[in-house]
Amino acid sequence: MQNNQSKIEKLISELCPNGVKFKILGELEDLEIIKLGRGDVISKTDLSTITGNYPVYSSSSVNSGEFGKYGKYMFDDERISWSIDGGGRFFYRPAHKYSVTNVSGWLKVIKTDVLNTRYLYFVLSNAWATKFFDYTKKAHPSIIRNEYNIPVPPLAIQEEIVKILDNFTELEAELEAELEARKKQYEYYREKMLTFGNNVNSNTLREISSLITKGTTPSSFEKSGVSFIKTESFDGVRINKSKLSYVKESIHKNELKRSMLQEGDILFTIAGATIGKCAIVTNDILPANTNQALAIIRLSEKVNKKYIFHLLQSRLMKNYIQLSAKGSAQPNLNLQQINNFSFPLPPLTEQNRIVTILDKFDALVNDISIGLPAELKARRQQYEYYRNKLLTFKEYAG
Repeated sequence: MQNNQSKIEKLISELCPNGVKFKILGELEDLEIIKLGRGDVISKTDLSTITGNYPVYSSSSVNSGEFGKYGKYMFDDERISWSIDGGGRFFYRPAHKYSVTNVSGWLKVIKTDVLNTRYLYFVLSNAWATKFFDYTKKAHPSIIRNEYNIPVPPLAIQEEIVKILDNFTELEAELEAELEARKKQYEYYREKMLTFGNNVNSNTLREISSLITKGTTPSSFEKSGVSFIKTESFDGVRINKSKLSYVKESIHKNELKRSMLQEGDILFTIAGATIGKCAIVTNDILPANTNQALAIIRLSEKVNKKYIFHLLQSRLMKNYIQLSAKGSAQPNLNLQQINNFSFPLPPLTEQNRIVTILDKFDALVNDISIGLPAELKARRQQYEYYRNKLLTFKEYAG
C-alpha cells in the first residue's frame, strides 16, 4: 500500500502540484462529461409476463439491488445507479445487458478520457458513506446533480486509485466467499442437529412462552432516550447499538407500554423482505422498545431460549413462513401464526447439548470479534480508511 501511495503522490506532484479541480455533478453534466437519468416503471407483473435472464435493478440495497429478471434490457454499457426513494447506496454496473426501474437513478460517463466511471463510483460511495447526505428525501437526478462535489484529477491518477481500491474489494470478496461457505456448513449442521425422530414431543411457541406480542410505531423519535429497535438495527443475529433509534421515556412507558422489552426476549421479524430475521435482546441496550414489524417472544424458564432461537432460524421455520404466507403479495406472519408454530422439543439436557455445539458454529460465522467476521470487519475498515484518504485532494484555487 505504501508503494502505491507513493506512486499516487508522485503523480500528483507531477500532474497537479497546485491542487485538483472540483466539479459538482451538475457542472459535469452541463459540460457533457456525464449524463444523469432515471429508469422506467417495471413491475413484478412485467417480469412474469416478459420472462428472460436480463437483470433488473431497483432501489433495494439487498442482492446488489437486483429486483428480478426480465426479457428486455435498457442498457448494455457501464453505468452507476442509485436509489431514488431514499436510504439506498450507489452501485457500479459494469457493461452487461440490464435495466433499472423508475426508483433508480443512473449515471453514464460520456467523456471517458476525462473521467473514469469506476473512479466516480468510488468517489460517490465515499461521499455518501462519510458525509451522511439526507436520503430521507427523494434523490431524483435533479437533486443528485447539486449534492456531490467531485474531485477530478488527471485520468492517470484516477486509474491508479481504481487499481488500489479494486485490490481491496477483491480481497474483501474472497473473505466474503469463504465466510459464506462457512455459513452454509453451519446451516447444514444446524438442520442435522435439529432434526429428530418420532420419539421427540412437539410443542407450540404458545405452550412455552409467557408473552408473545408486538410493538407499534411511536408518534415521534428522538436523538437520544430509550432504545428503539427496528429490523434495520440487526447485524445478522445481533443488535447493532449504532443502528438504534430512540424514543422519550414517557412514550416508552405509556404509548408503547405493551412492548417494553426485557433481557432475553427474542425479536422475530414478521413482515416484509426480511421476515424471519431474529435477535436476542441483551441487557446493554435496555430500556428498549420495538415496532409492529417485530414479534416479541418471551419464553418460560422450562426451555433453553438459545435452542428456540436456533430453531427460529432453521429450515422448519422457513418452511412454516412459506406455507403461512402463501398467496400474500407481501410475506408476513400474524401473532396467532407465531403462537401456533410447532417444533420438536427434546429434554432440557439435550437442548443444552445442541446449543453448546451450535453456539460455537454461530460465533465462527456471526461474531464480529473473532474469526472470519473479525477479519472481514477489519478489512472493510481498512478499505474505507484508504478510500477516504486516497479520495481526499487539495482543491485547486486558480
